[in-house]
Amino acid sequence: MTHETTREAVAARTLDRPAAHPTEEALAGLLAELLGGDPGRYAPDTELFGSLPELDSLALVELITAIEERFGFELDEDDITAEVFGTVESLAAHVDACTA
Repeated sequence: MTHETTREAVAARTLDRPAAHPTEEALAGLLAELLGGDPGRYAPDTELFGSLPELDSLALVELITAIEERFGFELDEDDITAEVFGTVESLAAHVDACTA
């Protein structure tokens, strides 16, 4: 594969993918920092709660702390649900609602 072909392939993938929401991008970055991997691994439809083996109870506490520090609010205990933490997109929507 040539350098030009690689560039074209990346451009095609980028055009096919919808632009990520800024909160989703920030959460993907936090997940990558905490769980490892590339932020691109954590797409809006990536299932979180109960789907990522590396997102265990300790990692969940670390993620909650990172979210609170990054976005400047405290998650209520009642907000730590499978619905809110279902996907990157649902978590981003909740963060946006809490910071609006």
